[in-house]
Amino acid sequence: MRITFLGHSGLLVEAGGKRVAIDPFLTGNPMAAMRAEQLKVDGVVLTHGHGDHASDAAKIAAECGCRIVAAVELAGILARKGVQTVGMNLGGTYEWDGIRVKLTPALHSSSYEDGDQVLYAGPACGALLTIGGKTLYHTGDTALFSDLKLIGERHRIDVAALPIGDHFTMGPDDALDAAAWIGAKRVIPLHYDTFPMIRQDGAAFAARLAERGIDGYPLKPGETLTIE
Repeated sequence: MRITFLGHSGLLVEAGGKRVAIDPFLTGNPMAAMRAEQLKVDGVVLTHGHGDHASDAAKIAAECGCRIVAAVELAGILARKGVQTVGMNLGGTYEWDGIRVKLTPALHSSSYEDGDQVLYAGPACGALLTIGGKTLYHTGDTALFSDLKLIGERHRIDVAALPIGDHFTMGPDDALDAAAWIGAKRVIPLHYDTFPMIRQDGAAFAARLAERGIDGYPLKPGETLTIE
């Protein structure tokens, strides 16, 4: 499995000949690793509807002719833009072409801005993505909550990606506990440094993970982590 950091909370995950983007926020992102039209994927997974996660999804899906997997309310909004979507809900699983996505709870809000309208976009989610025999757990934007431990106990997770920015999500202190509860030996910090109010030190967070026996990977936009 190859995981490329796209900036903010966006990841490109490649394995088994498939490419899946999670929360690809590229247009208007000062940290973006590429332009939205450069991203070629077999699917897009969205954790929630906020613009810093979902604003490029329809553009990418239309360009690639691929489907968007998201909470059913968000999928319905995006389907009206003429792209293929798969609506799901918490606990549900969807598989296609060797790709498996399971949505998990996240403690956050979710809305989608469509012109001058702010639309309800269903629950905020995390996503367990399994391709090529490996599983990535993208927690989505979330606060710390105890069911993260249950998710870690019930699933074999090779790498976890979780927010550390604070203010809108959990910060580094809570993310350390989240990482330990999830049980993955590799962690990618997300959702930090994009804007002034979520400035954090990714290298310092990785050092604190190391004290708990967890490998931290504070990737820069465009950098890739390969898991054998």
